[in-house]
Amino acid sequence: MNTALFKLIRPKQWIKNTFVFLPIFFGGSLLDGGDVLAGILTFFAFCFAASSIYCFNDLVDVEADRRHPVKCKRPVAAGDISVAQAYGLMALMAVLSAVFVLLLADRRLEVGIIVFLYWLMNIAYCAELKSHAIIDVCVIAFGFVLRILAGGTATEIVPSKWLVLMTFLLTLFLSFAKRRDDVLRMQQTGEAPRRNTSRYNLTFINQAITITASVTLVCYIMYTVSPEVTSNFKTDHLYLTSAFVLVGLLRYIQIAVVDEKSGDPTKIILRDRSTQLIVLAWILSFLVIIYL
Repeated sequence: MNTALFKLIRPKQWIKNTFVFLPIFFGGSLLDGGDVLAGILTFFAFCFAASSIYCFNDLVDVEADRRHPVKCKRPVAAGDISVAQAYGLMALMAVLSAVFVLLLADRRLEVGIIVFLYWLMNIAYCAELKSHAIIDVCVIAFGFVLRILAGGTATEIVPSKWLVLMTFLLTLFLSFAKRRDDVLRMQQTGEAPRRNTSRYNLTFINQAITITASVTLVCYIMYTVSPEVTSNFKTDHLYLTSAFVLVGLLRYIQIAVVDEKSGDPTKIILRDRSTQLIVLAWILSFLVIIYL
């Protein structure tokens, strides 16, 4: 039972919520204890909100999951957790999220509104919006923007417009790459993994991946050379980190197009050594430039 509960709330997916720390990282406040603490509280508020949504998603998709070769092993679909238990865990996760929001003394109201908007939007996504092609990936990408805004609000660091745009574009790119895996599965089995998969095909997905990757790279370069950023960090060398962003995007496209294994971005980040090294090199180069 404990293992099933653990699977239902999907803590491995919590890595997505590290986006709340980006305003702190890009704002040069990693050494500010107050900002880091606010970021940690916001991080866990999003983690438990996301786990609440995962419970609801598995409840909504239980019948479809039972027909899926992989998702049939999810706790509710497999019968390891009852519907009532899943609803109870969903409520508990939502309460825990609210508790961490309340621990944010000064910005609890503003952050609470953002977290609630994220939760409400994703409930709508699970119930209906994920059935509509393009809208589904845009909702996912906007969810990451909300994480950025919450992290910035909690620490009173106003995120750069370039940071907001990059977040939306990068997660849109990752979402299209994930949909590519669905299209491939539909071609192999003749059955659509999602209700909207039939509204995608490889030609469209490949073009969407190329466009979003290209615009993401351009947006990042524009960020590194923008006057507000060079003035804030007192350096004009940030553009050098663009090389790691380019290589990272190419590596992910290779995984999606050549290896055809882009179905779970979280697994790729946690398991692909090349991706980990690229991300680590980018982080270290950025830290050296702005903190040393």
